Amino acid sequence: MASVMKVIEVLAESSNSFEEAVQSAVSETSKSVRNIQSAYVREQSVTVENGKVGMYRVNVKITFSVDMSDGNNA
Repeated sequence: MASVMKVIEVLAESSNSFEEAVQSAVSETSKSVRNIQSAYVREQSVTVENGKVGMYRVNVKITFSVDMSDGNNA
């Protein structure tokens, strides 16, 4: 049987680091998406407040395998 993968894009932010923002993106997405295989950080940015970094933001593409066995292919 062939495997099918799906990619979604999520945004996340952290007040501490880019790494924490990526972890948040993956952990929050895993609450509603099964079979996550990988995450690709597409973009990083920060907000600036009073000359200092306020928030670390990431745009992450998350790839997961589609479970073809239950007939729900969305």
